[in-house]
Amino acid sequence: MRTAELKRTTGETDVRLLLDLDGVGDSDIQTGCGFLDHMLTLFARHGRFDLNVYCKGDVEVDFHHTVEDVGITLGKAFAEALGDKKGIVRYGDKLLPMDEALILSAVDLSGRDTLCYELDIPAQKVGTFDTELCEEFWLAFVRESKITLHLRQLAGKNAHHIIEGAFKSVAHSLKDAVAIDPEFADEIPSTKGVL
Repeated sequence: MRTAELKRTTGETDVRLLLDLDGVGDSDIQTGCGFLDHMLTLFARHGRFDLNVYCKGDVEVDFHHTVEDVGITLGKAFAEALGDKKGIVRYGDKLLPMDEALILSAVDLSGRDTLCYELDIPAQKVGTFDTELCEEFWLAFVRESKITLHLRQLAGKNAHHIIEGAFKSVAHSLKDAVAIDPEFADEIPSTKGVL
């Protein structure tokens, strides 16, 4: 079973998260930030991951701590659920249209944390959500999951569509990367023998 159940408690947030990489896309997301809930719900659905997230954070201040700590916890869960990464495809990419927005993502489950983030979000907020937190989420996720993620906006001027396209695109890329390749199910996909 490629699953992880994690807790993260700080002076600013209390996060509980359950992830199943081999799920069907079911989710129960309650972070106190409606926009983040929506993004994680579609992330789970498009990645076909089962994902439960509960976060009680200091949202009366702003959403920064909640977004970052959920990203940290989700990244750690991916790393734990992948284990030694034996048999995984390792790489995934997706060019995803979201109405007028066009988003490219590419991932390598390399064991090295690198984020190349090229989204030009033209608004400071979507509802009450600060759009700069999109980058904070992915940075936290990448650091803890130890993956390489390239995320690039090729077109689009609607902030909501750009961010939603990014979450969907990354979900599809990760779905492909974490898949087990039956031909190499007992091998680590690296000449080093470790990822």
